[in-house]
Amino acid sequence: MIVLKVTEEAQSLVWDGDDLVDVVGGGRRWSPDGVEHPASVIHGFLFDRSVVSPSGRYSVVYTERGTKALLLEGDRLVRELNRSYYQADVFDYPVALGALPDGREVLVHCPEEYNILEIEDAESGEWLTDGERQPRDLFHSRLAVSPGGTHLLSAGWFWHPYGVVEVFDLAGALTDPAVLDGRGVLPLDPGIDAEVASACWLDDDRLAVATDGEPLDDEETPALGPRQLGVWSLSAGRWIHRNTVDFCLGTLIARGDTVVSLYGHPRLIDVTTGAVVAEWPSVEVPRREGSYGVTHIPTPVVALHPDGTRLAVAQPDSIALITLPEPIAD
Repeated sequence: MIVLKVTEEAQSLVWDGDDLVDVVGGGRRWSPDGVEHPASVIHGFLFDRSVVSPSGRYSVVYTERGTKALLLEGDRLVRELNRSYYQADVFDYPVALGALPDGREVLVHCPEEYNILEIEDAESGEWLTDGERQPRDLFHSRLAVSPGGTHLLSAGWFWHPYGVVEVFDLAGALTDPAVLDGRGVLPLDPGIDAEVASACWLDDDRLAVATDGEPLDDEETPALGPRQLGVWSLSAGRWIHRNTVDFCLGTLIARGDTVVSLYGHPRLIDVTTGAVVAEWPSVEVPRREGSYGVTHIPTPVVALHPDGTRLAVAQPDSIALITLPEPIAD
C-alpha cells in the first residue's frame, strides 16, 4: 500500500489517468509521484461530495445533506442545481450522471420534489422526462445509471424509515416519464425481506444488493434476507446469488465479480460466495450504512481505478492507495 500526503483531507476522489483529482476541492490533483498540485478553482460554497460522468466530461459537486449542487464541465460551471428542502438534512442528495445507449450524457436528479426523478440532457439542460407524473411517497437516493445506460438504480427509503432499492427502465421512462413513479422492474415476490443498506451495478445485467439485520417479516421465502449480499439478474429475473455475511457491508463499489465493501475498513468480497477475498483493517473508513439517518457519519470518499487494480481511499491526513488482488480466473 502507498500513502500520499495531503495538505487537507480530500472531499472527493476520481482517477484521471494515473492522477487523482479532488473535484470538490477545485481540481486539486495528485500525480503518480505523490506530488500534490493546487486547486484551479474555488467553489466558494461548502460542497462535500461529487459524482463524475462515465466519460469524465461532466461532474456534479454537491452537499450530501443539503440542497445545493453545481454541474461542471471541467472547471466550467454549466448550471446550478437544487433539490427540495424536505428532509434534505437527513438523506443523501439524489444525483447521478450517466450515458444513454445513443451516447447522450444525462443528469438524473430530483430538482423539484424529493419523490420525482427527472432526467436531463447534461449539455443542454433539456428535460427528457417532461410529462404528467404520479409519484409515490418514496425518498430517492444513491442513484446510479447502469453501465449500458438502460436502467436506473435508486437505493432510497420510505417513511418508517426503511431502506429500499428500485430499478427503472430508462427507455420506457423517456417515452413515458411516469415509469419513474412506478414499482420499477424488480418484482415484489420473491424480493427482499430486509432493509436495503446499499446497492451497485456489477454490469448492465447484474445488480449487487446489501441488506442490514432488520427483517421485513418472519416468513421463509426465496428472497434476499437480513445481513445478506445478493446478486439480481435482470435477464434471469431472479436472485442468482444470495450469501449471508457476519459484518456490515456499508457502501458497495463494483469490481467485476467482486465488490469493495466500505464499512470500518475496505473489504474485497466475492459476490458469488460472499467470501472476503482481501481486507485492509489499517485503512479506516466511516461506519456508514444506508442513505438516511445519522448526519455525523459521511459516505466514504474512495475511487476505484477504471482498470480495477487500485483503490484510493481518503484519510484525514493522507490518501491510501491499495493494490487490489488480481481477479480469480474462471
